[in-house]
Amino acid sequence: MELALAEARTAAARGEVPVGAVVTDSAGTVLARAGNEVEARRDPSAHAEMLALREAAAATGDKVLPEATLWVTLEPCAMCAAAASFFRVKRVVFGAYDPKGGAVEHGPRFFAQPTCHHAPEVVGGVRESEAAALLRDFFAGLRQG
Repeated sequence: MELALAEARTAAARGEVPVGAVVTDSAGTVLARAGNEVEARRDPSAHAEMLALREAAAATGDKVLPEATLWVTLEPCAMCAAAASFFRVKRVVFGAYDPKGGAVEHGPRFFAQPTCHHAPEVVGGVRESEAAALLRDFFAGLRQG
């Protein structure tokens, strides 16, 4: 999670919402890492999770990541939860909970839906306070500026 937090900090420094993601294999080797690039790419799908999952698949040369863990600093939204399902990751580990936009423990609870073809193991709240503080500080700075 430390690497994902570092990606989130880097994203914030670029003016992006501070969310970072890392994909590791079963041995814990980093396959990919990314921070949000929505503003830089002018692409609402350029969430950290999407970028990291795509990069990890390219690195492995496969379209699925059945032994991978997706580490992300914020509870994934519906788009990113769906991507984790389609990439067939083994596990999703996230930091801060997102009652408004999250789709794993909140909102649509994507992995619990009968239409979800692959539901990874989920671990939430890992280094939650640090991840939440990054987001809180970022948005407080926007309100002041």
